[in-house]
Amino acid sequence: MKKVITYGSFDLFHEGHYRLLKRAKALGDYLIVGITTEQYDEYRGKMNVVDSLMERIENVKKTGFADEIIIEDHEGQKVEDVQKYGIDIFTVGSDWMGKFDFMEQYCDVVYLERTKGISSTMMRQKNYNIVRLGIIGTGRIAVRFAPEVKYVSGSNLEGVFNPNISSAKQFAEKFELKFFTDDLECFFDKVDAVYIASPHNTHYEYIKKALEAGKHVLCEKPIVLNAQQANEVYGLAKLRGLVLLEAIKTAYTPGFLKLLAIAKSGRIGQIKDVEASFTKLVSGNVRELRPTESGGSVTELASYPLLAIIKLLGTDYKDFRFETFVDEHDVDLYTKMYIQFENAISTGKVGLGVKSEGQLLISGTKGYIYVEAPWWKTQYFEVRHEQSSDNEKFFFKLPGEGLRYELSDFISMINGYEKKGFKLTPKESVAIIELIEAFLSRKNTIAFKR
Repeated sequence: MKKVITYGSFDLFHEGHYRLLKRAKALGDYLIVGITTEQYDEYRGKMNVVDSLMERIENVKKTGFADEIIIEDHEGQKVEDVQKYGIDIFTVGSDWMGKFDFMEQYCDVVYLERTKGISSTMMRQKNYNIVRLGIIGTGRIAVRFAPEVKYVSGSNLEGVFNPNISSAKQFAEKFELKFFTDDLECFFDKVDAVYIASPHNTHYEYIKKALEAGKHVLCEKPIVLNAQQANEVYGLAKLRGLVLLEAIKTAYTPGFLKLLAIAKSGRIGQIKDVEASFTKLVSGNVRELRPTESGGSVTELASYPLLAIIKLLGTDYKDFRFETFVDEHDVDLYTKMYIQFENAISTGKVGLGVKSEGQLLISGTKGYIYVEAPWWKTQYFEVRHEQSSDNEKFFFKLPGEGLRYELSDFISMINGYEKKGFKLTPKESVAIIELIEAFLSRKNTIAFKR
């Protein structure tokens, strides 16, 4: 008897799950299905699981394909199960291609082609829709975002838009999407929500068109390049009853949220100074350095340190100034931002042509918080006091690229959980854009040629 095993959350059970189980069963004579617990799903970075474990077990059982159902609750269990049950074939969907090649030393591994475009009929019966998601743009951040979608229950990446149809086709083939197009109206007809990962100076037009088409929008930072446009699109989203969220990933990660809670709890007293740095070295004719696409260290990176400053000190800054090194095209390669508040000061550093330590330092009247580089992932930080015996250390896991957290909140807000919006409010987003806009207009800026 040939034994087959497969695993999954099987949350919000849909046609894609049914087809996978049917094909898995056809591979052998006896099918074992491992269903993950809520705790293990959270550990491995699976977000927004809706159905209880018992509901998910019952849905798999109803298909009639599973000869045996087991529970997966810890790392390494797949290897244990394959040996324990004498498995001949381990199988999963093709979106995990290559991830389980290590299992070949124990049994055959088969990657089954996943269903492109899933039926949400069952979800609508339960008043919980699977959100059909589309991507605008096919660049570096879009490539990092696409694999994260499968970790967020209640969403499915359907297709991609790019004015360059060959780029759209290549992206769709790589991530096994249902469709690709260079026709924006066609794109909007096939999705419920969009993730915008196009060049900075295209965000405004894409956001407006998406909202006017009745689509929810998750847009990469900076969401737009001036405060008037920011207020306009947030106002339009509110008027249409749609979700518009800026994708500064740090704002949604567990480590950063814990950091904010501790910093504001009084543990280090009154916060008097925030120093945040984010630099990376780039060269050549990449997007970050193209003046025609509003490139530069501030548009590319400043959203992160400004996020930390605004979240910790508020939106009512009193004064600001910038010092920057620019190239022959007036593209900023390294910039220092000084932002003054009523009772606190702050500094942000960003750079594409100068490298610096990427840390975050929050100074208070009773101690300070040190977040090691890369602080924007917030995987480890220390609360430090005058007496070192009082110091505390905090560790956090950040699975994948960390982009699944912003998507998880986006999907939750679409489904009516508006309270998720506190992590990055429109007011905070606009305050960040105001400062970026001031720099772009060279207001209160001293510029040095490199």
